[in-house]
Amino acid sequence: MPNDPSHIGTVQDVQGATVTVELGADTITGLTFVHGDAYRVGQVGSFVRIPLGFVNLYGIVSQVGAGAAPVRDGDLHPFGNRWLRIQLVGEATRGGHFERGVSQHPTINDPVHIVTELDLQGIYGPGEPTDYVTIGHLASAESIPALVNINKLITRHSAVLGTTGAGKSTTVAGLLTSLSDSSRFPSARILILDIHGEYPKALSDRASVFRVTANLARHEQTLLIPFWALKFEEFVALAFDRLNDSQLAAVADQVVALKKESIASRALIGITADEITVDSPVPFCLHKLWFELHKREHHTLIPKPGGSADEVEPAYVLDANSKPVQLGDSMSVTPPLYRTVKTTGPAPERVQHGRDPLGIRQQLASLAWKLRDPSFAFLFNPGDLRPNNEGVTVRDLDSLLEDWIGGPQPITILDLSGIPSIVLDKLIGALLRIIYDAIFWARNIPEGGRERPLLLVLEEAHAYLHAGNSGPAATAVRRIAKEGRKYGVGMMIVSQRPSEIDATILSQCGTFFAMRLANDTDRGHITSAASDNLKGLFDMLAILRTGEAIIVGEAVSLPVRTLIDAPPRHRRPDSEDPRVAVRGNLQQDGYDGPGGWNQMRDTSDYKAVVRQWRKQSPYYEHENTASTTVEPTKPEESKDGLD
Repeated sequence: MPNDPSHIGTVQDVQGATVTVELGADTITGLTFVHGDAYRVGQVGSFVRIPLGFVNLYGIVSQVGAGAAPVRDGDLHPFGNRWLRIQLVGEATRGGHFERGVSQHPTINDPVHIVTELDLQGIYGPGEPTDYVTIGHLASAESIPALVNINKLITRHSAVLGTTGAGKSTTVAGLLTSLSDSSRFPSARILILDIHGEYPKALSDRASVFRVTANLARHEQTLLIPFWALKFEEFVALAFDRLNDSQLAAVADQVVALKKESIASRALIGITADEITVDSPVPFCLHKLWFELHKREHHTLIPKPGGSADEVEPAYVLDANSKPVQLGDSMSVTPPLYRTVKTTGPAPERVQHGRDPLGIRQQLASLAWKLRDPSFAFLFNPGDLRPNNEGVTVRDLDSLLEDWIGGPQPITILDLSGIPSIVLDKLIGALLRIIYDAIFWARNIPEGGRERPLLLVLEEAHAYLHAGNSGPAATAVRRIAKEGRKYGVGMMIVSQRPSEIDATILSQCGTFFAMRLANDTDRGHITSAASDNLKGLFDMLAILRTGEAIIVGEAVSLPVRTLIDAPPRHRRPDSEDPRVAVRGNLQQDGYDGPGGWNQMRDTSDYKAVVRQWRKQSPYYEHENTASTTVEPTKPEESKDGLD
């Protein structure tokens, strides 16, 4: 086809989905012009088209040069062994839509054409506009938008992977902005587990923010997670750490009894006392549980005056008037005081050990500390969701679920930056399990996931999804990864270390947004997890620009190298690099933040540092104007300072 300027060579070898192409003699320069536009021939990651009758096969260039030549012919051809290795990825009928997979293979000497901008528009043009969102543009053609299929992106799971500074957080913010466009998706539901508190700033106009130490002036809400909504195993891990089998059985019996007391005090929809199990999401008074178990472990006994030898009563510490010094109080976590054991003297003086201790004094001391500690109040003293001494709460779980996944905003951010690190893994697992169970059992009603799918965004996933982790978080994520698609629950995993994420979880992701990754091990994990055989394309990950991603998987028609549209500067995540040295005039540069090392310093005020440290909040409030909140000033990010 000498008169076709898009023709670049012919097929010379076919092995499954791998095709070897010999460039034609008329493409010696590596540059061709089609309809006045210049195209570089043989760029790794570029596309080629192989026409076969009424079908066009499409492939991606994965290798160029002598290494791409057939082995036995590698030294027989001139022009530097000008060969291309192509990975077939899909096909399209003439005038039809592109589809993944190929129904036939090319043969020897079939012509190969470079894919022009007009071809790309046909490939990436949406079949149904409502199914696609624009997230940026092709790196090789700015006029062509990069489109992702929202149906497959949400329910088939996805992963955004890249080293720190590659633009992950900014990319996620841009993606979520597109997915939560109220004009297109007024019923969108997205829940972000934000470990470092990066996203409230970026999504402030479309997100409800829940934080342990909520800043009411910023319209944040207090994050509350009722302990009684956890499964018994999760509850024990957070409250007691660990118990042996006999201890577990005794505590479980006590929990069931308290839940039945709660039902007797106030009936709950959907369950009766006879149906209660230790895992039923029914309120019970944890303070009362602690108090009763504490008495069982610590109480001592004395013979009852006038009673038989077997009749005894609690041996409290008495004051000068023979009155108990401290009977204890469950709600204030005040233990009763008992007399020490004494086996000699007259009967009234003898004090014996209590009956049936479980041997959990250390665990009860730990639970008492957690009940008193304000940093655990979100879990063990959850405001209106805390049961009183009768096990009755002001609010029920319906209001909590509505806050998290049914509120007026399309996005909910659970800011976990104030959660104690010792319980973070267990708590994330419990959160995911609560949400998934609710969606699972509601799958056939409008609030369920089948009619209104839910997207879970897991930030810094490598922190709790590392290989070999059998903790609650990894267990919950594995379940969602395997089953979530059927019930309308999708995940987006965000991580800077894909090599540390469990391979089983990563392999369940249908779409990958692979950003710059310098580590060869990390690149290898993406290559092995992705469904496309595109090792040559993934070798480019080390040299991608900031904000650039290679997108592969089910949500895109073809694997595509894309420049992601970044949100405006005032709506980017709170993760940009600080400015060490600021060039030129700050105001002229549009930078209103503090100076770097090369700027004159104001008078230091480390009292303010200690104040924020003690408040556990990054948002500074002027002492005399408590209602006025000042956004923490942030330097303007450099081109390669996005994350």
